[in-house]
Amino acid sequence: MSNISALEADIAARRTRLARTLNELTAKATPSAIAKRQVDQAKARFADATTTPEGDLRVERVAAAVAVVAVIVAIKLLRRRRR
Repeated sequence: MSNISALEADIAARRTRLARTLNELTAKATPSAIAKRQVDQAKARFADATTTPEGDLRVERVAAAVAVVAVIVAIKLLRRRRR
C-alpha cells in the first residue's frame, strides 16, 4: 500500500510542477512579454554600440549614426522637391 501512496504523491508533485511550467511558458508567450523582451534587447544593443565597456560615449559611432540619418532626411527632402 505504501508504494501506491508514494506513486500518488509523486504523480501529484509532477502534476504541480507541470502546471507551474505551463503557467511560466504561457506568461512568456504573451505578446506584451515578447514585445518587452524585444525592446530590452534593442536597448541593450544600442547601449553596446554607443558606449564603451567603461560607460563612456563612443562619439564616432554616434556621429556616424547622426550623419546617416541626416543623409536619409536630405535625400527624402530632395525627392519631395523634385515632384
